[in-house]
Amino acid sequence: MEAEGGFPLYPGHIPTSPLQKALLAAGSALAALRDPYRHDMVAVLGETTGCLALPNLRDKMRHHPEGYRILQERPRIRLSTLDVDRLRGLPDGTLGREYVRFLEDNKVSPDTRMPAKFVDDEELAYVIQRYREVHDLMHTLLGMPTNMLGEVVVKWFEAVQTGLPMCILGAAFGPVRLNARKLQVLATELVPWAIRSGRNASCILNVYYEQRWEQSVESLREEIGILPPPAVRV
Repeated sequence: MEAEGGFPLYPGHIPTSPLQKALLAAGSALAALRDPYRHDMVAVLGETTGCLALPNLRDKMRHHPEGYRILQERPRIRLSTLDVDRLRGLPDGTLGREYVRFLEDNKVSPDTRMPAKFVDDEELAYVIQRYREVHDLMHTLLGMPTNMLGEVVVKWFEAVQTGLPMCILGAAFGPVRLNARKLQVLATELVPWAIRSGRNASCILNVYYEQRWEQSVESLREEIGILPPPAVRV
């Protein structure tokens, strides 16, 4: 359902005009460039600039059996929906075990993902929420930490996968904060791999990750089409 007459369409929705969205996009882009770890500003940028990419992602999900089921069932990845102790007890190398290891090693939580506010379509709001909540799973599958180099690599992969302007902006401007050695590794090995993987992989939103916890990371990479990560220190 799309917004009509400025009425909220879902809990937390803030209806905005095209001009308001443009101003929010400009302000959030500047704030995110100044501080890439301002997740609130990154979230606003993604919502106010995703008017073309989000319908495309939604259509990919609608035309895929697993993606369609995700749209119908609306699963959420939050601490309240995760059995962390069970996932921690899974064998090394499984998606669930490695996901929890990623969260603990990098001291991050799925609960920090901002709820959608400025997307004027209830289904598209879920699509961008789902993208946010599988972001840490992309780190897990790509084998990337949450430092600046790792985030830039993930953004390159996500930019190719999703077409979201927010991802493209992060991929293009994130490297300005890297030193010369990391820039060389990024340009010669990591970015080419991320782009090839993004093009080769099927849509990352069409995987029901909550039902794949016992699957090995290696086999899920192969299934999705993510190429083996380069043997470099990130």
